[in-house]
Amino acid sequence: MAQIKRMECQLEIKSSADKFFDAYKTKAQLMPKMANQVVRDVKLVEGSGWDSEGSVRQWYFVAGGKLETCKEMMEKVNDKDRTIVYKLVEGEIMKAFKSWNSILNVMPIGEGSLVKWTMEFEKQNDDVPDPVKYGEFLTTWAKNVDTYLLNV
Repeated sequence: MAQIKRMECQLEIKSSADKFFDAYKTKAQLMPKMANQVVRDVKLVEGSGWDSEGSVRQWYFVAGGKLETCKEMMEKVNDKDRTIVYKLVEGEIMKAFKSWNSILNVMPIGEGSLVKWTMEFEKQNDDVPDPVKYGEFLTTWAKNVDTYLLNV
């Protein structure tokens, strides 16, 4: 029987929760500049804008030392809780996983923030390894964006 699994990674950053959340919500087109270590390019392929629910973006990114691509939909945004749910709809990752959601949550702590990424996924089969490299990618991406925001 298929089972949805969860994997979480979190890190403390120095940027404010609102500023960091806004970068992911409204500035996806700037991610190749903000996080060029891991994000190579992004294109809006469907939807009325970069920050609209239901918009679909094509990402080119590096995970585990390998360039990959995926299409993801910004499925749900909760401004009050600073949470965004992204649903992957296409890409290399979908060869190993039947379904994949990435959930970003940003919480203020002290002068900075706590960034929490939750990956919800269903493996194609039991031989598929846990997606550790994608957790590392999401963590590195967040660190890159934090560094960029602190220097602009």
